[in-house]
Amino acid sequence: MPENLELVSGPGCPVCVASSQEVREAIEISERGAMLCTFGDMIRDVTPYGSLADAKARGADVRIVYSGLDAVRLARENPEREVVFFAIGFETTAAPTAALILADPPGNFSVLTSHRLTPPAVEVLIAEGVPLRGIIAPGHVSSITGAIAWASFPEKHGIPTVVAGFEPLDVLMGIIVLLEDILSGKARLHNEYRRVVRREGNIKAQKMMSNAFETREVFWRGLGMVPDSGLFIRKEFESLDARRRFGVEHHDHSEDMPEGCACGLVVTGRAYPTDCPLFMAGCRPENPYGPCMVSVEGTCYIWAKGRIGEQ
Repeated sequence: MPENLELVSGPGCPVCVASSQEVREAIEISERGAMLCTFGDMIRDVTPYGSLADAKARGADVRIVYSGLDAVRLARENPEREVVFFAIGFETTAAPTAALILADPPGNFSVLTSHRLTPPAVEVLIAEGVPLRGIIAPGHVSSITGAIAWASFPEKHGIPTVVAGFEPLDVLMGIIVLLEDILSGKARLHNEYRRVVRREGNIKAQKMMSNAFETREVFWRGLGMVPDSGLFIRKEFESLDARRRFGVEHHDHSEDMPEGCACGLVVTGRAYPTDCPLFMAGCRPENPYGPCMVSVEGTCYIWAKGRIGEQ
């Protein structure tokens, strides 16, 4: 990229922004004898309360699954066990979780939700003064929400916005249309990922999410409480809500990052990974100290694997 063009990663990593209290809840559930199922990166997520990998090392039954359907299958195969799916992610994975909830899963199955909506987080970044000149909206999220979910950013804030895919040409096309708007003084919504994303999105998926979840404020690591951004299981499905079933719900977010970790600044675009003294010193992909180094979607992990910032 030219020197006068800067691309900054935002809070687009579910493992990075999931609160430590949610991981704490998952650890407690696993240590009460439940079979705790979640995605691989989440098991390694680092918190002041330890990780699910630590719980597994102590004897808890923590398993990696590739979808919620795997967890449902395990519940059917083990009817004498409580099986909990620790469901994380943005709109892309929230829709399949909603489908599970609505599909009458077995009675020994429940869900611990850590699902978040992405546009409200960008609203918080803008409100806090992060100087965005353009927004590349994620294509996979937009396949569910539709491009229309991002319309407020050009219309309300005057920030050009483009929905783009993940191939190099997709990203370059997104950058080009943003630069054209910036240079012409315009602020428009563009959809450069039409082969996947429709303006209105996936209506069926949106309806399932609306039927299964209610929206509340939720804590994001690095951002704090974000209004109307958390998806929680509706009362009519409370028998599937692991928080209710196991009586675990924690709200103390005073200790949400490991001491000295700059991940909160990195996920909000206020710092580069190399600004953190722990980067590639006490915090490396093979031995992560902070959540941004845990997930393959974490900015610190990506910088480390790409050897970005090395002299």
